[in-house]
Amino acid sequence: MLIKSIFTNSSGILFSRVLGFIRDLLTASILGANIYSDIFFVAFKLPNLFRRIFAEGAFTQAFIPAYAKAKFKIRFSSIIFLQLIGFLLVLSLFVTFFSSLITKAIALGFDEKTIKLAAPLVAINFYYLPLIFIVTFMAALLQYKNHFATTAFSTALLNLALIAALLISKDLDKYEITYYLSYGVLVGGLLQVYVHYIAIKKKNLLKIFTFKKHTKKEENRFYKSFLGATIGSSTAHISAFLDTWLASFLVSGSISYLYYANRVFQLPLALFAIATSTALFPMIAKAIKNKDEKRALFLLKKSTTILFCLLFLATLVGIIFNDFIIWLLFERGAFSSTDTQNTALILTMYLIGLVPFGIAKIFSLWLYSHEKQFIAAKISMKALAFNIIFSLALILPYKAAGLALASTLSGFILFYLTIKEFGINKFFNLFKN
Repeated sequence: MLIKSIFTNSSGILFSRVLGFIRDLLTASILGANIYSDIFFVAFKLPNLFRRIFAEGAFTQAFIPAYAKAKFKIRFSSIIFLQLIGFLLVLSLFVTFFSSLITKAIALGFDEKTIKLAAPLVAINFYYLPLIFIVTFMAALLQYKNHFATTAFSTALLNLALIAALLISKDLDKYEITYYLSYGVLVGGLLQVYVHYIAIKKKNLLKIFTFKKHTKKEENRFYKSFLGATIGSSTAHISAFLDTWLASFLVSGSISYLYYANRVFQLPLALFAIATSTALFPMIAKAIKNKDEKRALFLLKKSTTILFCLLFLATLVGIIFNDFIIWLLFERGAFSSTDTQNTALILTMYLIGLVPFGIAKIFSLWLYSHEKQFIAAKISMKALAFNIIFSLALILPYKAAGLALASTLSGFILFYLTIKEFGINKFFNLFKN
């Protein structure tokens, strides 16, 4: 079951990422690495940050263990859904009304003219967040039922929508293209909601608005875990967000270099680490709920062994062929050979941290399954603090590459602290047998 689930997730992620690279190839060719690509990436960064922190990472990590233990599952899930979607809609309206202030806060290096260009895009893109929360909520229900295919393949719909937006608008003014891309994001979100709706309907899971007797204890336990998971999940993405913020003070194109390099880095991370953790988490959560720690540890050992081999190989290939990879994917149209060299160097800095980031993600599941979200959050905050220190120390001598290296160094700290909490002796004994 584990291998099948990992393969399903990996296949869907690979399909989506191939389309994602086609999207990035077209973006690089049509927009290049300049102020227009920078303002779109900044606008899309905010909902992506909240999506990964709030909707995908934190929600799933808190919801699945709580849902597994809930006595009245339908009532519990419906209340959680209504409360959170209401909050996100209000937050989206707030961003719409104060888009200039929000833009200024997330890109302090932008001048007034650039902020004026970016603010409307920030407002449009943010509505992707409530859409993707609906997707994540339905995906969590499907994952609990060991159905992964819909979620794994649905991300491709976002990429298809953005590819269509680029092809339709390619002959227009570059600023107009960023509007087409922004509305493409919303279309992609709506398509993802639709396919998940079809899936949960087939699984007879559409009873989320059927209210039954419940206890407040279940909701309180979820929100306590959710708060810890939100803090824990936020750190890696806040780190990437800080990179964008600091890069706004560097030469034009630096934000885009970081974006393109991180996109390549995220492929093996998503293809192997995220696919494995997505498949593994409900299985470990159920084993812990049933007090079967032996099975939980077996699943952890098996998945870690597979993941280490895959990530180590990906790291070697990526570093050796970094220039070739960036050239093959992006160097055409407005994306020059100089852009390739700058992006390739940043890619190498990211890839050095691929293994520790991936393995730390797997072992954090152990903490989440035991509902130790606040301990995981504390670990993540320490890693984030080191990342900030490293970023400030490395940005002046190494520019954008220094920001990527800072992220990698914090990944090693995250790995060490996670394993320390799991138990260093327990970690080594796990692989002796």
